[in-house]
Amino acid sequence: MRVRIIEPIQKVQKVKKKVCAYARVSTDNDKQGESLENQIQYYENIISNNLDYEYVGVFADRGVTGTTENRPEFQRMLQLCREGKIDLIITKSISRFARNTAVMLETVRALKEIGVEVRFEKENINTLSGDGELMLTVLSSFAQEESKNVSDNLKWRVKKKFEQGELIINTTRFLGYDKDKYGDLVINREEAEVVKRIFNEYLSGKGAFTIAKELNADGVPTVAGGRWQENTILNILKNEKYKGDAILQKYYTPDHLKKGTVRNKGEVDSYYIEDNHSPIITREMWEQVQEEIERRGKAKGNVAGDTNKYKNRYPLTGMLF
Repeated sequence: MRVRIIEPIQKVQKVKKKVCAYARVSTDNDKQGESLENQIQYYENIISNNLDYEYVGVFADRGVTGTTENRPEFQRMLQLCREGKIDLIITKSISRFARNTAVMLETVRALKEIGVEVRFEKENINTLSGDGELMLTVLSSFAQEESKNVSDNLKWRVKKKFEQGELIINTTRFLGYDKDKYGDLVINREEAEVVKRIFNEYLSGKGAFTIAKELNADGVPTVAGGRWQENTILNILKNEKYKGDAILQKYYTPDHLKKGTVRNKGEVDSYYIEDNHSPIITREMWEQVQEEIERRGKAKGNVAGDTNKYKNRYPLTGMLF
């Protein structure tokens, strides 16, 4: 018996893996920005120099936390995975990919179902391996707990600052004041004139809508350089800082995973500081404005806590004929 080998006519081409990397830093400061650039360069090199890989790109989110899914580059990367354009994601560690255990597992499982592997370098985990998900569950829960501890420590430091009467305020978005070299509020004379104008015109009988309209017509910009709105005027009129006082912790973060802030309605401590800084408006004028706001509100049927206020505004509201 004689056996003859028939060689293939076409050579099988080895298919390269479509590979990308994901990187993230949680703040926009220069030091972390430099770290992000280094991560991007590192991943570009290791992917491009691997003959088995086809370089897709490096997706990098700057100034966002890993506890949220609201990360533009992260979401763009996942969309490309769904489109079949990525086979493998390389990332530095679990905490860079996600600090929320639920988000982590949900994302990894969804990627696993479409055949996309995630490789965590620090923990040496491959999500397509047999024990990959077990290890990931354990280690990601540690990452989430670490995030909570960082959040709790930050809240504690902020609370101590408030108890000592220290303000945490961004004056670049606060009309009428700047900060001196010690961090104290000092009056910005030019902006203060706009604040005084708003208070005086409101007491003269003008409404917030009219004041905003006239400021826009006069070419007066807001502190952020935008156009005036009715709510912007009302927020200024109600702000106690213009009479020299300060309420600290008007807003708080209820959940370290979501990071969003909500108005403090008594859920946590707040701190009222009198005579904290130089006032732009006298106490008497500020109080007169608050009384006028309340008077106009009642005249329109806007009573705090009254869910029927819109029904009371017009006598025929809600009636059928």
